[in-house]
Amino acid sequence: MSFSCPSKLPSTLLFASLLACLLGASMGGNFFQDFDITWGDQRAKILNGGQLLTLSLDKDSGSGFRSKNEYLFGRIDMQIKLVSGNSAGTVTTYYLSSQGPTHDEIDFEFLGNVTGEPYTLHTNVFSQGKGNKEQQFYLWFDPTKAFHTYSIVWNQQRIIFLVDNIPIRVFHNSESIGVPFPTKQPMRIYSSLWNADDWATRGGLVKTDWTQAPFTASYRNFKASACVSSPGSSCTSTSPNSLQDSTWQVQALDASGRNRLRWVQQKYMIYNYCTDLKRFPQGIPAECKRSRFL
Repeated sequence: MSFSCPSKLPSTLLFASLLACLLGASMGGNFFQDFDITWGDQRAKILNGGQLLTLSLDKDSGSGFRSKNEYLFGRIDMQIKLVSGNSAGTVTTYYLSSQGPTHDEIDFEFLGNVTGEPYTLHTNVFSQGKGNKEQQFYLWFDPTKAFHTYSIVWNQQRIIFLVDNIPIRVFHNSESIGVPFPTKQPMRIYSSLWNADDWATRGGLVKTDWTQAPFTASYRNFKASACVSSPGSSCTSTSPNSLQDSTWQVQALDASGRNRLRWVQQKYMIYNYCTDLKRFPQGIPAECKRSRFL
């Protein structure tokens, strides 16, 4: 599959994508203040006075970082430019997670590919230590040529995954029918770049070409409009004075959003656990029985 030029998006989607990039460029956080580099020695670097962070991978090690804050619901935005060229075997992750055997987690993972072939965007949701809710997509642009905004909206009702403010997936709270949903465990933001050539590209058939190392992914314009959790106190909003920045608390898809979601899932979804009947011979999971476009 070759990449589609962003200009071939329907005009409303193109406008939304461009608007998201323009808005994102004006709302950057500071990586020195908001994140800690957690592994990789000098392979992770904070540059430009805290406005840019890069992760690198070589044959000896990858690298990663995590947020200083823990969040219990919110909207998280990050602009990322992925590893360019032959990225086969590499995985760039960006996700929310708590800790422990019954952890909650909301995942973006970008699985690299050989030059000219598309990345696979892998998404998953864990609650109480259980995941197995994978959906995978190709993107409608080359994510290595420029920064694009990847967002997670997490509220009591649903989780929305967005790319340049275009929804690609919605996972609803279905606790009423016995499906766990992350509502109680605060989560940090994590990101890493690492070698996974035993499975990442074509099931591990294509290995990492170390002659192309170091591999580098770049991050900028982090924003959290969220509830910050701290021990012994109630949550504190990161944007207490902005009504607009609190819309995530009840955010859902309107008719336009449902149309965009349908467009992405019909044209760019390449795997959906809800339709994998071989994996679930006794019947699809309960949450799959409601429309994914609601």
